[in-house]
Amino acid sequence: MMSVLCVGAGGFVGAVSRYGLGLIPLGSELPLMTLLINFVGSVIIGAVVEAASLAPNALPREAVLFLKVGLCGGFTTFSTFSLETLELIEGGQWLVGGTYALASVVLCVAGALAGKLIARALVPTA
Repeated sequence: MMSVLCVGAGGFVGAVSRYGLGLIPLGSELPLMTLLINFVGSVIIGAVVEAASLAPNALPREAVLFLKVGLCGGFTTFSTFSLETLELIEGGQWLVGGTYALASVVLCVAGALAGKLIARALVPTA
């Protein structure tokens, strides 16, 4: 039951954070805030997974569930990204949609790698 509560609490924090950041207008055809949210979430999930791997006892299982499944799951917006990309393409904005899709994938994979590298630098190994 504690695991479910940790995921739920993390999901709440992540979803509310995503909503709040999504209210910030950036004035671009490209959905930059969704891109930023997905990148930051990728960095966080990479760091959490790597930290838990490097020092298994440093992060309690509940903390990993809160951060990885809850927070990142509620914060990142892959479904929103998919819909926005489709809407750009359906609206005839092929170049913007393609650029957005490519940038999202490249940046978020790089973000996950960055998170892992950050964790390797900061987390003492057990």
